[in-house]
Amino acid sequence: MELLWIYLIFATLLVLLFDFTNGFHDASNMVASVIASRAMTPAQSVLIVGFFTFLGPLLGGTAVANTIGKFVVLDDLPTELSLAVVICGLFAATFWNLLTWWRGLPSSSSHALVGGLAGAVVISVGPDHVLWGFSQLTHGEVTGVTKVLLALFLSPLAGFWVGFILQRITLFLFRAASPLINRELRGAQWISTAGLAFAHGANDAQKSMGILTLCLLISGEISEFIVPFWVVLVCASAITLGTVLGGWRIVRTLAFAIYKIRPLHAVNSQLSSGGVVFMASLIGAPVSTTHVVSSSIMGLGAAERPKAVRWKKAREIAMTWLLTIPGSAFVAIVCIGILKLLGSV
Repeated sequence: MELLWIYLIFATLLVLLFDFTNGFHDASNMVASVIASRAMTPAQSVLIVGFFTFLGPLLGGTAVANTIGKFVVLDDLPTELSLAVVICGLFAATFWNLLTWWRGLPSSSSHALVGGLAGAVVISVGPDHVLWGFSQLTHGEVTGVTKVLLALFLSPLAGFWVGFILQRITLFLFRAASPLINRELRGAQWISTAGLAFAHGANDAQKSMGILTLCLLISGEISEFIVPFWVVLVCASAITLGTVLGGWRIVRTLAFAIYKIRPLHAVNSQLSSGGVVFMASLIGAPVSTTHVVSSSIMGLGAAERPKAVRWKKAREIAMTWLLTIPGSAFVAIVCIGILKLLGSV
């Protein structure tokens, strides 16, 4: 029993650390455009983003948490082994978040979490303990890893095309506007930034909520998969703290390295990416705010001046996206291997 509590406490702390790095990593997604367009000071942007990121998981429901918490099946395994597997997956995802932050690359915390958990489960207890969802898809049901991967694949495409269309529409509507409209657009960013932060909190914090609820279910602390309110509260607090402290290394990539951001671009990027992320939250689809924001910037750049988009940087970001799942899975496999050598699994 004592060992079980040690595993559970360690898993809980690691969930919150992952949640913190998620906010730390993704803060730049929300503040990059407002800083680049000079709509807010860094201090103002952090206060707005932090407040609405905290509100997101409190008011955004638990649909995403249910998706993430149920794509691995560990209830038929010894409790300590199940928690050890989850711990390795969380460690891998957190490690990948910190590595890509250090390199200044916008990557997906969702991809890292899926790769880490799937890698840890497959290598330790076999692929039959992952709910892949392939057979259910043939019957029209989207669930498990299939649902996660479809959401992560389709959401950047949605971000690109929504950004593209919105930019074309606003360019037409404002074709005769004077430069003074930039003042109004900078003011509008207070609303659009708040919306993006709320959507980010509603989607991303739920991933940690789902994993922590899974750990509580495995350990017998709860009898069914229902996210307790205290889990919502602590996960909201952890991601908000990470967001407030901010991962500023990635700001330069999103604000300057893809396309030159001006006030109109900033508003359109925030509206398009916030809308896509929030709609995904409503249907329980875990998506990457990083992916959606980056692709929306590419979309609005393509709508205005395709040759001015730095597609080389876009390819570099895309390569990071492709490497995240196998990279975090590899880290999880190494972690499992170390525990096996120590006789812990």
